Order: sequence, then C-alpha cells, then structure tokens
Amino acid sequence: MDLIDAALRCKKPEGRFAYMSPTYTQSKDTCWQYLKRFTADIPGVEQRESDLMVIFPNGARVRLYGVENYDRLRGTYIDGLVLDEYADINPRAWPEVLRPALADRAGWAVFIGTPRGRNDFWRVHHHAEQTPEWFSLVLRASHTGLLSQAELDDMRGTLTPEQYDQELECSFDAAILGAYYGREIAEAEASGRIGDVPYDPILPVHTAWDLGIGDSTAIWFFQVALAEIRVIDYYEAAGHGLPHYASVLSSRGYTYGTDYLPHDGEARQLGTGRSLWETLHSLTNRIPRILPKQNVMDGINAARVTIGKAWFDGTKCYDGLEALRAYRADFDEKAKTFHDRPRHDWASHGSDAFRYLALAWREMQPEKPKPPPVDSWDRAFQRARQSEVANWRVA
Repeated sequence: MDLIDAALRCKKPEGRFAYMSPTYTQSKDTCWQYLKRFTADIPGVEQRESDLMVIFPNGARVRLYGVENYDRLRGTYIDGLVLDEYADINPRAWPEVLRPALADRAGWAVFIGTPRGRNDFWRVHHHAEQTPEWFSLVLRASHTGLLSQAELDDMRGTLTPEQYDQELECSFDAAILGAYYGREIAEAEASGRIGDVPYDPILPVHTAWDLGIGDSTAIWFFQVALAEIRVIDYYEAAGHGLPHYASVLSSRGYTYGTDYLPHDGEARQLGTGRSLWETLHSLTNRIPRILPKQNVMDGINAARVTIGKAWFDGTKCYDGLEALRAYRADFDEKAKTFHDRPRHDWASHGSDAFRYLALAWREMQPEKPKPPPVDSWDRAFQRARQSEVANWRVA
C-alpha cells in the first residue's frame, strides 16, 4: 500500500517503485494478487500481468522483482523500494546495485523479514536502531496481540524453541534452521578468529574457486602457516569471463601460490574448445590445481573442521562469511524433513568454493609419519633370548 500511495503521489517523471523478495516466483505468489486488487478501481490504471507491473495515469509504476536476478537492475533508478524476507536475500544486492539505484532520485527503502541469525538483515536492523534518520520496528507475537494465545500455545507445542523464537519472537540469536556452519562460525566469532587478518608477504596466497558459467564465480584467498590457515580475502561476481577474475587477482597485489579449481575445471567448453584450466593458466601464467571430485557431504564435514582451524578477515571476507552463515540444508515441505543436500541459492557459490578450500588445505597438510612396523612375537622372542639383559620364563 505504501508503494501504491507513493506512486500516486509521485511528482517526478516516470516514477519507479519496486517490491522485491528472494525469488521472482515468491514475489508473484506473495503480492501480485494484492497489487491487482488494490489498484483495480483506480481510473486509468494499466495492469500488465506478463511484467507483474502496474502503470498509473501519472506515468509512475509499481513492479515486482526477484532478487536472484538483481544484476539486471544495474544502471536503473528506483524511487521507492520494499525488500521482503531480506534475511534470505543476497547481501551483495543492496550495497552494489539497489542502494546506488536509489541515489539518483533520493529514493527510500523498507526492509521486512524474519530473522535468520545475525546476518545482513541483523546489521541493517542494528544500523536502523543506531541511526536517527532510520526507523526500526520489531513486531513480536507476544506483544502485538495479532494472534490468539491459543494459537501461540499450539505453535509453541509444535515448533522447536529455536523455530518459535525466530518465527514468532523475531529472535536474531536463534540458530538458522538447517544451517551447516552456524555453530562453527559462532565459535570462530566467540574465540576472536574473525577480525583483522593482514596479508603476510612472506607466505604465498592460494585461491579456491567455484566456477560459475552463466552464474556467480566465487574465490577465497588464503595463506597457510604450518597448521594454521588464514583466510584473508574473498571475491564474488556474476556475468564475467575468466579475464575479469584474472584481472581481479592481479589488482590485489598478492604473491600467489596455487589456484585450486573444482573437478569440472578441466572440462572443455564448446565455444572455445579450451578448458577453464587452460584459460586460467594462459591468463595468470600459473599452473592451477584440479581437485578430485568430492562427495558434497564429505566436503561439508571437511569445511566444518577447516572453519574450526581458520582465521578470517572480517572485512574483506564479509560476503563470504555471510554465505557460510546462510548455507543450509534443503527442506522438503511435504515430508517436513531436511534433504541430505544443500539448498541452492545465493549462498551456494561462496560455500562451494570454501569446500574446495577445505579440500585444498587438507592436501597441503604434511603426512603424519607412519608408525614403525610391529615385530611378530617370534622375532621379539628370538631377540629376547639372545639378550643377556632379558629374563624370559617360558612355560
């Protein structure tokens, strides 16, 4: 209703207002019927079903989007924006695309959602609480009276305490349901292993990649000092070829070691006839290492161990850490249980790249010396008989 009201009152030419949720389908299911109903009686309104857009007589429009394709909004302007279920939205969308789109026309934004741990939604909420120009409102079921006590009691009996606190009481401290690395990241924060981790020019910087073709590519930058792993940087982008990522690596100014690629990095592309390994090698003049194919759940377990040993630069690795926090199991709504596979969303790319980092770090660890072979009883008995020191009694 705020979007409709703002569009009707807009004095600027061709006002643009947008409602966004994590996916296009979700936006359509959530809001399109409302938008059509509440604008149906306004004279001169045009409703475009194919675009999920309503155009008003003054030229302003309200349109629904999915943030899974937020890059398509680069270069546009927005006068007013509602971001729904922000906790499930890629945290790169706001600073890289959506906030700049508001700047041209001094637009406004509203963030709505249910907490999913202390991720980017929590940071936006915290910023709003600390900044006088922002407004913040928390609607807890125990305070609003919107749901009857009988309904709340029934929900409390069927949900876990964490689910109830998250969904009904807006708790940012409740664990993300199905999160793979929530406990490990929390422990890393509590022990001070997420903070300032400077680049050490004495050590080579290794990279671990998740290669996206027509999708996001994610890169972790890390250094290894004996058994300690220092994760010093992270980069992710979409819609670029390998030359772009090679230039990003060059611009960092690091002294590089090995580039670790997933097993499909040696597959040849139909367009060029070259593998990603060959292309990256020609661009960087380094010899990338192709990692063996790995069971996803084994990789997740390896990543858990690696997080427990790692130090992260909290600033440079911010987006990557957000991905690790949000990475969770896919939930089967019909069976009401988690699948034994991860949910594929914006958090997958950084998390997949970290699995490859974990595998690379495991390969880099020196092999433990094998224990000396145990002599058989016969050989030990013979040596004992020949020794003057030994005193054996044979029954």
